[in-house]
Amino acid sequence: MLCITCNRRGITLIEVLITLFITAIGIMALLAMQPTSWNAAGRSDFMGRAAGILHSELEQNEIWIMNPVNTVTTGTTTRTVNASGQATQQTGDVPFTIATAIAPFGFSTNAWTVNVRVTWPGNNLGIAETLIVSRQDNFRTP
Repeated sequence: MLCITCNRRGITLIEVLITLFITAIGIMALLAMQPTSWNAAGRSDFMGRAAGILHSELEQNEIWIMNPVNTVTTGTTTRTVNASGQATQQTGDVPFTIATAIAPFGFSTNAWTVNVRVTWPGNNLGIAETLIVSRQDNFRTP
């Protein structure tokens, strides 16, 4: 009689319940990770857009300063741009604040430090980059 019960093959009800329990725990763990993944996706989107704005602002200031014909104004300026690039805010648009500080570099009269910080709602620290720019005669345009 013992040999007959050992030779039967198949899944018992207990095994099915254990499998369902383990699967349910795995699904709940995945669902618990969903808000974290949405936050990470949103943060990376903001940082990507801010990096593009930061790069553009640094390039514009660099090109302006490198031309010896242009007058460099030192100080800090702050302005707001929309992620869409439009002058007016569109539906779902996010305003990014750009703070640009231009200061003389050391004792040089021909070089400046450009510091740009881009922030957005919910992140007051944002991202920042500093660039040292000097005048270049080859960039002279009337």
